Amino acid sequence: MEYFCGVDIGASALKLVIIDQDRQVVAKSVRRSGVDYRATAEQSLQDALAAAGLAREQICRAMSTGYGRDNVPWVVGTVTEIACHGKGAYHHFRQAMTVVDIGGQDNKLIHLDDQGRRVDFKMNRKCAAGTGAFLEEIALRMDLPLYELNALAERSTKEVTLGSFCTVFTATEILEKIRAGERVEDIVRGAFRSVIKRIAEMGTINGCLVMTGGVIAHNPLLVRLAEESLGVPPLVPPDPQAIGAFGAALYALEKNDKES
Repeated sequence: MEYFCGVDIGASALKLVIIDQDRQVVAKSVRRSGVDYRATAEQSLQDALAAAGLAREQICRAMSTGYGRDNVPWVVGTVTEIACHGKGAYHHFRQAMTVVDIGGQDNKLIHLDDQGRRVDFKMNRKCAAGTGAFLEEIALRMDLPLYELNALAERSTKEVTLGSFCTVFTATEILEKIRAGERVEDIVRGAFRSVIKRIAEMGTINGCLVMTGGVIAHNPLLVRLAEESLGVPPLVPPDPQAIGAFGAALYALEKNDKES
């Protein structure tokens, strides 16, 4: 059996996936990216190898993607995150699709045809609105653990509308809502809705809608809100946070096959 590795170094989290030659995931690791990407990638590899019971020499090829993809010395190549998210999503849903990836610092809208070829894409790079950083700021302003946001929003009985997309202005607006007596859970649900509104304004949904990213993995309510707002029932792949790393591992496998 041959094994292949994909590493996705995002601004917030590093995701690493090991697959076998049958494209099955055998191990993964997710860690905070930290400030030393090289060290985090090495530790994540060791974690995944131990979990799979593999030796380093059994990894035939590894490739990296994401914000810090150039900081992994033991990979044989890099691939863009757009390509990897598309590759990983298409592996699970073989049809024309729009992949919406909500990351820690940016959002991606990726259009694929029914053969998995990229037709178009758009990234939200200029502002943190609608990203994981936006929700982190909301949690900070409201003195809440980030992991509690989804459960709070689920308990909402009256969604509070937030008028601003800007992370800084929204944080100020939230403080005003609190002073006005609005319930925390209703404000949080309003913040979730603003994330989906930001996605909606990025472009149209062609084909099926596939949602990926750590924000989706930890906040499943966003999937339901997306269906309400966009009118399309989203598909979510297994382990949506690691889909970019999975796509990088698939590229490593395919590159190995081509050169064999």
